[in-house]
Amino acid sequence: KEGFAYLSLLTDAYSRCIVGHCLHPTLEVEGPLHALHQAFTFYREHQIETKGMIHHSDRGIQYACGLYTSELQDRGCRISMTQTGDPLHNALAERMNNTLKNSWSVSSERQSFEEAKRSVDRAVQMYNEARPHQALGGKTCRSGCSDVQ
Repeated sequence: KEGFAYLSLLTDAYSRCIVGHCLHPTLEVEGPLHALHQAFTFYREHQIETKGMIHHSDRGIQYACGLYTSELQDRGCRISMTQTGDPLHNALAERMNNTLKNSWSVSSERQSFEEAKRSVDRAVQMYNEARPHQALGGKTCRSGCSDVQ
């Protein structure tokens, strides 16, 4: 209803958990940074070391800007970016976007921004806590998180 909204998702490739997310009204770095800080909180709470972790993204300006990349470098993360705009080079992220849009109706155009944020929060919770993954032997992300440590 109120214009565009931009969703930043950070997915842990091992556990398949969405470890950070933020719906933001602009493409500016604040949304992705909020999601990144959620991810670092998740890793700290699960006692998972981020030093040496690989952060893979597309070449969006919000992920390539100095503020975002310095957050990653300050925590010892390695930065990896796709070579082109080809979605196949970031397949995990593209699949995640598709799953959230199509499984839990995140992309409704009739929602206010606040309604859309609540919808995204519910979808992420359902994805992490209720959706079994073949790659995790039928476990949900959250139950698989205990195996990460």
